[in-house]
Amino acid sequence: QVQLVESGGGLVQAGGSLKLSCTTSGIIFGINYMGWYRQAPGKQRELVARISKAGNTNYADSVKGRFTISRDNAKNTVYLQMNGLIAEDTAVYYCATGYAGDYWGQGTQVTVSS
Repeated sequence: QVQLVESGGGLVQAGGSLKLSCTTSGIIFGINYMGWYRQAPGKQRELVARISKAGNTNYADSVKGRFTISRDNAKNTVYLQMNGLIAEDTAVYYCATGYAGDYWGQGTQVTVSS
């Protein structure tokens, strides 16, 4: 059974930082793409950042220069370092495998207070 477990969310003041982690289990073959998505209240889920197994990355324009995605292939774990957080970053953050999301975690809440 495939499982993704996110951690690291919480409440932070504007300008602060958080680091999210997502650990996967139950996946036999190597995962190529892993990504972070977010969904704010009343909005659609959006891609935040994506990383390939080779380390190629892409980011939403709104987070470029502030967020960094990375991964540890040996541990099947993906990270999202979030710096310079703003109120608009408040959302539930999900990790997912695959280019467009095959398997999903349960999400972790990030709340940025202004």
